[in-house]
Amino acid sequence: MSKEQLADLTQPQRDRLAFVELRVRFIGEIRRQDLVSRFGIQSAAATRDLALYKDLAPGNIDYDAKGKSYVLGADFQPVFDFPPERVLSWLTQGFGDGEPMLLKAWVASERPSRLTHPDLDVLATVTRAMHQECPLGIEYHSITSGRTERKIVPFALIDNGLRWHVRAFDRKSQEFRDFVITRIKCPVVLKDDPVAPHETSNQDIQWTRIVELELVPHPDQPRPEITEMDYSMDGGVLRMKLRAATAGYILRQWSVDCSPDHSLRGHEYRLWLKDHLALYGVANATLAPGYRAPTPHPTGGGAT
Repeated sequence: MSKEQLADLTQPQRDRLAFVELRVRFIGEIRRQDLVSRFGIQSAAATRDLALYKDLAPGNIDYDAKGKSYVLGADFQPVFDFPPERVLSWLTQGFGDGEPMLLKAWVASERPSRLTHPDLDVLATVTRAMHQECPLGIEYHSITSGRTERKIVPFALIDNGLRWHVRAFDRKSQEFRDFVITRIKCPVVLKDDPVAPHETSNQDIQWTRIVELELVPHPDQPRPEITEMDYSMDGGVLRMKLRAATAGYILRQWSVDCSPDHSLRGHEYRLWLKDHLALYGVANATLAPGYRAPTPHPTGGGAT
């Protein structure tokens, strides 16, 4: 599809075609009803949009008569140049699926840019495997193990504030782990490889466990009332419920002092975890600033 062909279409048409491409590229399929529900158009109009996209971008989508849906074509080449932030917003928050455009902001604003972005082709393969509930063959590069070939069963994306991970069951270690998406190469969806019951998300204890945390103004920082205002605390406490699998990331991102004696110093530590035992059993609690695992009592009693 050329820019001239796109220019001949109306903006609503381009938005619908962009949605078609997003669905097929990152989810793996689209049905006529998806367009009807998203844009409030008639079924006949949705049929025309799908036919138009197929004509303008040959090889990008194929009709699956058995599933009565359009699926990713073997020769897919993206037509729309979506910024990674837009794609991730759509995948995780469900908006931003119109044609990517530079629009004038309503008010002046600035925000820090991420230093890294996942490759969209890799991300698309990961998310298609998630949607289709299939294993994923990957080449993974880690600091400790270098390059390894793995089969994983992905089911969720995690933003740790610095980079994106995919939560998955790792068949190599037989554990649920987080994989940095930028370290994944050559992903392949393994459609004919069944997923075992123990590889599904409901068997991931760290994912299904919800931890309840109480954050308070750091006792050694001045003007606690300002911290209460900044974080909209209720009675001097910010109460949070997090998945255990994400708790360490979030506490690190927010620079929460998780030491039992609020011993961390520095202006960045505005918050203190009131009860460090709330992180007991959280696998990534070691990421939380100042966290120390409870040690057994000398007499054999409970944790301290």
